[in-house]
Amino acid sequence: MGSFQILEHTGEIGILAYGNTAVQAFSQAARGMFSFMIDLDAVEEHEVRHVEAEGPDIEALLVAWLNELIYLFDVEGLVFKSFHVQEMDDTHLKALCYGERLDVERHRFSIGPKAATYHMLEVKKESEASGWRARVILDI
Repeated sequence: MGSFQILEHTGEIGILAYGNTAVQAFSQAARGMFSFMIDLDAVEEHEVRHVEAEGPDIEALLVAWLNELIYLFDVEGLVFKSFHVQEMDDTHLKALCYGERLDVERHRFSIGPKAATYHMLEVKKESEASGWRARVILDI
């Protein structure tokens, strides 16, 4: 299934995401980003969005993926709780994202990131036993 950790960084927030596959690590990176913004337990999955992202390599793809989700938050006020990556290779991703519009009376909103950055960016397969790890820093 995967997991994530939030890393404190001056003026920024970092996410370390883990998964048995790169797909799981990317999903956990997205969950980690939204968990920093909002209590995920309060998010209901009323809306679904099809999201596509592209990048020249897998690291840039992670940045593009998270920035697409930030865009949907900024423009439509959407917060997501779960992510179903349907297709993914090193340069392209297609996913269904489930969540709802931010409700400030019901959701405990913290702060939204401005962008995912290339600072300290890393996506790699650790080993067959431990799977994949993705590290990304978000500018807040």
